[in-house]
Amino acid sequence: LPALFTGDGAAAGSSGYTNSGYSVYEEENDRLTESLRTKVSAIKSLSIEIGTEVKNQNKMLSEMENDFDSTGGLLGATMGRLRTLSRGSQTKLLCYMMLFSLFVFFVIYWIIKLR
Repeated sequence: LPALFTGDGAAAGSSGYTNSGYSVYEEENDRLTESLRTKVSAIKSLSIEIGTEVKNQNKMLSEMENDFDSTGGLLGATMGRLRTLSRGSQTKLLCYMMLFSLFVFFVIYWIIKLR
């Protein structure tokens, strides 16, 4: 009778089965843990790449903001010149516009004629 039972009260024959069951669960847990580890690693590398891309995009946006600021300053200066020009005589302005229009017309005519 002592050979049939182990010290903890479980049957000796079922002890091997129980240990193999735990072994299957441990292997399953190890496999799932490794799968989770690879997924976490992939997510980590992806988040690092996203962070790098965000930094690059912010740098590009900052450069664009500087370009727009300088363009805004140039446009403001041009508008100031136009206001100064418009305060002059209207006849002079009309004459300049007509001469410019004729110049553009002749340049376009000359380009078309050369083709």
